[in-house]
Parts: sequence; structure tokens; C-alpha cells
Amino acid sequence: MSSASIADARARAQVLDQDDPLGLVRNEFNIPTKAQIASTRLADNDDPGAPSTSDSAVYLCGNSLGLQPKRTPVRINQYLSTWAAQGVQGHFKPLADSPLPTWLDADAKAAKLMAPIVGAAESEVAVMQTLTGNLHLLMSAFYKPDINGRHKIILESKAFPSDHFAVETQLRHHGLSPETSMVTIQSPFSEDNILSSYDIMSVISTHAATTALVVLPGIQYYTGQLLDIPVITAFAHKHGIFVIWDLAHAVGNVPLSLHDWDVDAAAWCTYKYLNGGPGCIGGLFVHERNSRVTKAITDEKPEDGYSNRLAGWWGNDKKTRFAMANKFHPVGGAAGFQLSNPSILDITSLSASLEVFELAGGVRALREKSLKLTGFLESLLLKGMKEEDNALFRIVTPADPAERGAQLSILLADGLLQTVLQELEARGVIVDERKPDVIRVAPAPLYNTFDECVTFAEAFSLALEAAAKKRAQQSTSG
Repeated sequence: MSSASIADARARAQVLDQDDPLGLVRNEFNIPTKAQIASTRLADNDDPGAPSTSDSAVYLCGNSLGLQPKRTPVRINQYLSTWAAQGVQGHFKPLADSPLPTWLDADAKAAKLMAPIVGAAESEVAVMQTLTGNLHLLMSAFYKPDINGRHKIILESKAFPSDHFAVETQLRHHGLSPETSMVTIQSPFSEDNILSSYDIMSVISTHAATTALVVLPGIQYYTGQLLDIPVITAFAHKHGIFVIWDLAHAVGNVPLSLHDWDVDAAAWCTYKYLNGGPGCIGGLFVHERNSRVTKAITDEKPEDGYSNRLAGWWGNDKKTRFAMANKFHPVGGAAGFQLSNPSILDITSLSASLEVFELAGGVRALREKSLKLTGFLESLLLKGMKEEDNALFRIVTPADPAERGAQLSILLADGLLQTVLQELEARGVIVDERKPDVIRVAPAPLYNTFDECVTFAEAFSLALEAAAKKRAQQSTSG
């Protein structure tokens, strides 16, 4: 970027940041400094000689791991204090001066906080397990193949590897072969495999008579494309097909209305836009029609009255959970799909972040800022860069803001990726990579600013210049 374009962009960014009604929410997060991300030692945040936060790094990687809310260590210390002082009593004993629920009720409290983020009734949400674990649990409950009828599972050809692994192993678990029972969707028109709703519905229509299940991402992890969840779900239902959505990159990023969209089931992780922490506990949605307990469980037919699923004692109704009877009596709703008692450490960490979502006014308020933030970054990349820079990259994420979340995926020219990443990190800018040639840049509206978008664009321009020069030198020497 030229000096003039940088100065103009900063002036516009400063106005946008001053007018940002969510600007103060950034103060709810621990923003790493440039010195911290360059350090090879454990940071001591209580060190009075620590670097000033005015020298913050530019962290544009919330699509991979969200930053830590300042509430997180506070809530975790409260949990640790409860454990230290109360021991096993922490399961059942409310403490008057604690904002935390009892451990018995921690999952229900987290589900209550999560429900508005995914657009569901509280009873349709469970905070439990992990993303891939929950996908397996949902498929075990709702994938019922008939080798002579419906047995196929449809997913995208470029799905995240875990989704592929889950589908393939579920098929083998049922004695089926991925070669005959797995159908993958690939766009016949897009070199980046941007899938139109037509592409997806065309494959569903072709295989409708033999398909039992569709598994799709709400937002595609590589391209950042937001699929039309309600339209695709309705089309699959017209053909009698159950749909499970992987919402890893959509939850906390874009508004969701899972109940109103008539989504069958969904699963997600909580460490990306939800800022729960590395590998934090996952979430699961099951529409109320698929999770009812329709009558009392009897000794004669203990499996009667609810849809079958893999079960564990924490899915039991609380009234009977501690009776220690060997009869599964699931609570109605998504909570009836739970297995073991959940990690209270995880739930406490996640709930601390969900409190910040409430403070910010929910996902719709965040989406309004996100559209402006990502649009501003896109404009800087397409209109503010030098001509020679523009020849070295292109954005593969859909240009229509309605078809993407916060993430822009940038495809670099061959041989530039590692140098670009090194140059960005050296300037205190954190993004992530998807080999061989893509960097993913995601300005999260909870804590990123318009000014940081300018800093990224400036650093990216310099990184491209350095990478192109290094590639030319290697070509000459080779």
C-alpha cells in the first residue's frame, strides 16, 4: 500500500472505530502484545514491567481460536475456589456469593446461554462432548441405513477431514462402503468449489431415493462460504432426508435460527468465535420433534418412548439420575443425548465468554458490525493495494456479504505462503494457513477494530513484496 492510501484508510478506520457501538467490548478480552507473540517464554500478565497493551498484536485468527475473555480466569478461579472449599458438595450446594451454578446445573446454565446464539429453545441445546464426538452421536441416533433403500450419506467433497472421517467410519460401522454409500458434492462451475444452493440441491435430487442423510457445514472452513441453511434443509426434507449441520465456523459468527429453520440436528465446537478455549467442550442441537420422550419408560420396554441413541447416565432425567438404577430414562430434549458428566472446567470457561455475548447484545448486533468490518477489509485488499500486489493474490470467499461470515480466504500465488506468514508474524499480525496457498483472515467483531484491518493490509503488502522477492531469488539461484 502507498503512504497516501494508508493514511486515508487510517483516517476512515478511526472514524468507524469511534462510531462503533461495540468498541468497548474489546476491553473484555486479553489482547496479546507483539512482544508476547514473539516470546518463547510463558507470559506473566501480572508483571509490572510487561509490555504496554498499546503495542497490541493484530489477531485475526478468531476463526481458528478465539481470544481469551478477561472473565475467563476470574470464573475459573471461582470454580477452583468452590472445588477447594466445598469438594463434592460443589455438585449440589449453591453458594450465595458465587455467580456460578452448582455443578449439577452447569450444563443447563450453559445451554440457556447458548440457545439464543443458535436460535433454539433451551431444551433443544446441550453443551457436551466435542464436535466430532457429537457428529458421531447424532449419526448413531438418526442414520438408519437400509441397504435396499436409503443408505447414502451426502457431504461436500472438500469437507473438513474430521467430517469425512466420521461419515466414512459410520458407513463402515454399518457394514457399508464409502465407495457405494458416500456421495460428495463438487461444484461443476467454481474452481474454488464455491457451492451454490443449486449445486447442492441438484446432487440431493439425483440421489434422493437412496439417501438417508445429508451432512453439510454452515460455513465452509476453507473458503468461508456461508451456505443457505434454511433453503437446503427444506429441500432435503421435501425428499424425506434427515440433515445434520456442522456449525463449527458459523456459531457465534452469523445469526442462526435453527428451530425456525426446521433444522433436524447440528453440532459445533466452541473455541473459535465462541472463545471457549483450546479444545473446549462442544455443543449439540436436536430439534424438539426429534428428541421427545413421549411416555414413561417401563421395565418391559425400556427403549420405548424415545428415539434411539447412544446413552449415558448424564442423559437421564435429573429426578432419576442419581437413583443408580440400570434403566435409561432420558430427559426430553437435547440433554437426553448426554453421556458422561461434563467437564465443569470447560463449561465455566465457555460460559464466561457467553456472558460477553450477552453484554454485546447477541449475535445479530455482532453481525451488523462484522459485515462492516469484513467489507472494509475486503475493500482495502481489492482497492487499496498496489497493482503488483494484486497480481499475487485473490480472495476466494464469496463477494456477496450474505454468503460469508467474518472470514476472508486469500489464495496466494505459488511459493509465497511461508514467507508471507513469517513476514506477517514478524510485524505482530496473526492469521492462519491452509496449505498449499491460502491464508484465512477473520476480523472478529467482539475484539477486532477497523484500524487493525488497515494494519493487516499494510503488513500484507510488505509481506507480499518480501515473498515475491525471495521467490525470484530462489528461482534465479536454482
